[in-house]
Amino acid sequence: MCVCVCVCVCVCVCVCVPQECPSGVVSEETFKDIYSQFFPQGDASMYAHFLFNAFDTDHDGCVSFEDFIMGLSILLRGSVQEKLNWAFNLYDINKDGCITKEEMLDIVKAIYDMMGKWTYPILKEDTPSQHVDIFFQKMDKNRDGVVTIDEFIDCCQHDENIMRSMQLFENVI
Repeated sequence: MCVCVCVCVCVCVCVCVPQECPSGVVSEETFKDIYSQFFPQGDASMYAHFLFNAFDTDHDGCVSFEDFIMGLSILLRGSVQEKLNWAFNLYDINKDGCITKEEMLDIVKAIYDMMGKWTYPILKEDTPSQHVDIFFQKMDKNRDGVVTIDEFIDCCQHDENIMRSMQLFENVI
């Protein structure tokens, strides 16, 4: 779901960026403002923060139009390996090469915050933690408490639902 939502909104943001930022460079605050317009029922600020960091590959605090298009190109036209690497980079918040339960919980909570109260079924307080537990049961093959890029890619490549979602936008543009 996360990557699908990301791609849909990113295509829309791509249209808004030239109008909002004629310089071709987007600050995190502007990115959050634009992104939040697509999720008025919730709080998209944390998810937009994580997404902004995934696009800001040189970590200079801004996303150039080129950075944005490169990321969008991977999401829309990249190989499965490239898309999975991009998604892993999104989830690996501190960029240490592995995803911890805390990082995944931050991402999942950000997604639920972004969706607001308009989720079905209605979420319970512990729903994000349950999703993270399921993720780790599936992905953390050696049970060391973290998911490496190899574990992530291997598990994703063997999951029909994930692979199907990776192909959803191949013919979008």
